[in-house]
Amino acid sequence: MPRNNQLVDATAGHELLSFMDVHFGYNQIKIHPPDEDKTTFITDWRIYCYKVMPFRLKNAGATFQQMVNKVFNEEIRHTMEIHADDMLVKSLQCADHV
Repeated sequence: MPRNNQLVDATAGHELLSFMDVHFGYNQIKIHPPDEDKTTFITDWRIYCYKVMPFRLKNAGATFQQMVNKVFNEEIRHTMEIHADDMLVKSLQCADHV
C-alpha cells in the first residue's frame, strides 16, 4: 500500500488517471453466513444480525483492504494504485484507459 508521495511518483508519465473514492464499499462486503450470528445485537423490538460488513466495525477497514488487494492483485502497480479507500486507475496512453 503506497504512501501519498509514492502514489504521486507511481503515476508519473501516465497520460490519463481516474480517481475513485470507494468509502461506501465497506458496506457491500457480505459476512460469511455462518458468522452472521456473531454480529447479533438486541433492540427493544427484535434481535438482529448483520448480513454485510457494518461501518465502524473494528476491522472493517483491514477486511476491505484485504478484499481489494485480492480482487485487484494482478492490476496493482501496473494499471492501478490503491491507498485505503481511494483507488487510482492509470494509463500510459489515453486510448488504453478503457
